[in-house]
Amino acid sequence: MRTPLRFVWLLASAAILSAAPQPQAAPLPFVSPVFGDHMVLQRGKPNAIWGWSTPGDSVRVELADHSATAVAAANGKWQTRIEPPAAGGPYTLRIAGQQQKIEWTDVLVGDVWICGGQSNMQFGLAQARNGAEEVQHADYPLMRYYVVGQRSAYAPVDVPRGSWRVVSPATVGGRGGGISAVAYFFARKVQENLHIPIGLVHEAVGGVPAETFTSPDALRPLHDFDDGIAEVERRRAKGDPEYGNYIMHWLDEYDTGSKGTSWADPALDDSSWKPVPVPGGFKELGVDDTPNLSWFRREITLPENAPQGMARLYLGSIDKMDTAYINGRQVGASSWVENPRTYFANGVLKPGRNVIALRIFKAKPGGGFLGKADDIHLTLSDGTVIPLAGEWKGKVSVDARPPHPMPIGYDNLPRMPGVLYRGMLAPIAPLAITGAIWYQGESNAEQADQYRKLLPAMIGDWRKLFGQGDFPFYIVSLPAYQHRRETPGDDSWAELREAQALTAKNVPHSCLAVTIDTGNIDNIHPIDKKEPGDRLALCALAEHYGRDLPYSGPTYKSVDHLPGALKLHFDHIDGGLAVKGEKLAEFAIAGDDRKWHWADARIEGDTIVVSSPSVPEPKAVRYAWQSNPAATLFNGAGLPAVPFRTDNWPGVTVGRTHHDY
Repeated sequence: MRTPLRFVWLLASAAILSAAPQPQAAPLPFVSPVFGDHMVLQRGKPNAIWGWSTPGDSVRVELADHSATAVAAANGKWQTRIEPPAAGGPYTLRIAGQQQKIEWTDVLVGDVWICGGQSNMQFGLAQARNGAEEVQHADYPLMRYYVVGQRSAYAPVDVPRGSWRVVSPATVGGRGGGISAVAYFFARKVQENLHIPIGLVHEAVGGVPAETFTSPDALRPLHDFDDGIAEVERRRAKGDPEYGNYIMHWLDEYDTGSKGTSWADPALDDSSWKPVPVPGGFKELGVDDTPNLSWFRREITLPENAPQGMARLYLGSIDKMDTAYINGRQVGASSWVENPRTYFANGVLKPGRNVIALRIFKAKPGGGFLGKADDIHLTLSDGTVIPLAGEWKGKVSVDARPPHPMPIGYDNLPRMPGVLYRGMLAPIAPLAITGAIWYQGESNAEQADQYRKLLPAMIGDWRKLFGQGDFPFYIVSLPAYQHRRETPGDDSWAELREAQALTAKNVPHSCLAVTIDTGNIDNIHPIDKKEPGDRLALCALAEHYGRDLPYSGPTYKSVDHLPGALKLHFDHIDGGLAVKGEKLAEFAIAGDDRKWHWADARIEGDTIVVSSPSVPEPKAVRYAWQSNPAATLFNGAGLPAVPFRTDNWPGVTVGRTHHDY
């Protein structure tokens, strides 16, 4: 089962963004917009400043009593490095060429952190636990943030989109442009300990895998992404829209309903379309057992006094991808099968005749509409519910049975390798930074074994791009999610956490923030964002800033084989091993047969002894080895143990690629 679900509002808006045409190239700016009023420049190292001007133009940069010069090259780009003044401020940054000049005020000098990942890093402070109260008290003038605008790119991009904002109640609460909750809590804890300005640069897009933020050059040695890289290059050579995913290009090529007069157009003559039931419809269209793209239309009539505010279109779950239109306007699209569709429709309904059109890509038998009839309805702004199940009109656009080509992938969010690296990360380099924090992995969970290679490759790639050595890179270990499994065994999310832990262990200047004691059974976006932010800050304070404090929970070190039992030794037992809950739980044990049984566990000093009458000769132990474990092991500092296993037996994700899902 695909695990990465998304907030519906975020899913819908991101899907629409992914289908939008790219903006026309604007003239290159005199100074890159990654700089501006209210920015934070990195303390303690030269800061690269760059922009574009007339070839040969002499550019002077001044900051306090420091200055530097540059000459624009033949392509117009100029770049210089300036030593920053002492941490603090505010300062004024002045940049002048022979024909133009610019001045930025309220510039601070402190530490700059990149905040990367997918939707749980993107998750806004207002939506976090106690969000309204947190926003109300978010008055930190020494904290600033910059949200890099989402962009998929098939070729390197020079100019990012975004602007610097001061952290205040007026700026941090916006749904689309507010501050990342995890980044906020991280920065707040660091700033309160160090009393220096902190700048946050958000590089997060919901639903994306790590390879989107990795360059093709770094991915090629892995050989797992060659076809995706080749497809990006093919689309680039053709000049195709930069969707960043495969399905939108497939739809452009093959969807008859989008060529000429759109089948979503309310004026379309659909009298020849076949009456079909929804949910259902594919059997009546003759494509129940074959991949296909089909359209469905239905008219509704609203009274003259119908409310005109925000309406919501509910469609239930759909396999594999849908695009929804009301009166010819796209209101949402999704390829996350398990997530029931809810699309917001503001200003598209009208009194009288309205046309709802759905484009459904069904990849397998049993796909299409998965919900019940009651799941499909329209809710007006006053709460009035209009049932939509029943008779619609349907027509097949693409019968995709073999040998018809199928898409490489079905997700309608950025999935192609390198597209966010080119469109969002490269444009801000070589910005001077302290390090990076990273909350991502949900979209790579089914390829967790591959992630063991991918995440270290991505980290090395970022460090190469910014050219500032092995800067700190701190990783959030995924929280608890999904319903707890009653029997022990293999698990893809556990393997993803293991890949994260191995990366933190083996990649220099990396650290793991464990969040296994947080999460939500039914929502991949837990509102617990203070814990991951604070624990990332502990990594930074201990590992980078040299503070003497506990920053990790118990970490498996070694195992002793005893008669009928195994004794486990740990690092990071600050204050001793401790149990939260009724008993020490979630240990499993197996013998040579590799069959797992729940084990009895007890603390003996700084060790744990595990055994089970079902396994007289135990060979291996696992702890918290499922997506939502009963994680009860902590240290005296209150930090949860890192989930682990003592075996190296092949997991369920070995050999998987994204083409399998």
